[in-house]
Amino acid sequence: MTPLEFGRRVLAWFDAHGRKALPWKDNPTPYRVWVSEIMLQQTQVATVMPYYRRFMARFPDIRALADASLDEVLGLWSGLGYYARGRHLHRAARILRDRHGGEMPSDIAQVRALPGIGPSTAGAILALAGGQRQPILDGNVKRLLARFAAVDGWPGQTRVAARLWELAERYTPSERVADYTQAMMDLGALICTARRPLCGACPLAEGCTAHAQGRETAFPSPKPRRELPVRATRMLLLRSAGRDVLLERRPPAGVWGGLWSFPECPPEVEIVDWCRQRLGLRVAVGRSWAVLRHTFSHFHLDITPVPATVTDAAEAVIAGDRFVWYNSQDCERLGMAAPVKSLLAALTGDLLDD
Repeated sequence: MTPLEFGRRVLAWFDAHGRKALPWKDNPTPYRVWVSEIMLQQTQVATVMPYYRRFMARFPDIRALADASLDEVLGLWSGLGYYARGRHLHRAARILRDRHGGEMPSDIAQVRALPGIGPSTAGAILALAGGQRQPILDGNVKRLLARFAAVDGWPGQTRVAARLWELAERYTPSERVADYTQAMMDLGALICTARRPLCGACPLAEGCTAHAQGRETAFPSPKPRRELPVRATRMLLLRSAGRDVLLERRPPAGVWGGLWSFPECPPEVEIVDWCRQRLGLRVAVGRSWAVLRHTFSHFHLDITPVPATVTDAAEAVIAGDRFVWYNSQDCERLGMAAPVKSLLAALTGDLLDD
């Protein structure tokens, strides 16, 4: 199938069946497209839509996002996962405010230089918002092209990725680029699905090599499996006499970077001594709760929650921006990972909004 015929079929399908009611399709500015593309990384459209609407209502443009605090940004991101995306979005907005006049550049090299923006996301921003001829290669498009050309191997391999980029470049048309780009993402999400592709409804089935071989689900190859390591931590669910809960801001990098969590007490130390020495608090420790397992992409985290109550402030050393006594009724919304929100709700009896 020639590139001209490929593009014609994709666009004809999009005109008849493509998704046109997505909120970021209304007034697709570079900023609105950028936020949607970041939120959609490894996250389903249905999950993203309410988060996107709340985010846009609070941060309608780059300057509003850049001027906000990281706490407020991560507070609105809570529950969406992969929190580095929110941190990078905020940092990139500040770069755009300070170096680019609060506007997204039209040069792809400058877009790619921003934190959290890879080649496919950069291409999508410029194609969807500006109509630039830029190929994209998100997960859905990788799957579609791997099947169409029967590209063997896992897309994370350099050789396979290079071949898929060649195909993406070859088939991207020069006209109606925004519609074509959206159409390719829609085809992958709705038709060329991972487990049960709807080949009878696919406009590209006639030229698809995997379909001709009856091996649609053989492409692309899955990521090589490996046993995930297990890490363990002990979270201290510490309440004051007034029933507020002590939260600690995590370091800016690493797991849940910049989010608020419970203080983590090393398993080999005595909690009472640790609280007195590190926090300046005397505490009464309760019975540990059942272990809660949270799985990341690269390891399992086994959390042992330990409730405790402050009995006296010996020489309180809690100060600065690192700690906060949290009360869901009085405090502003803070960015927290899903397991922390669940434990906090169980501890206080509150239902925290997503």
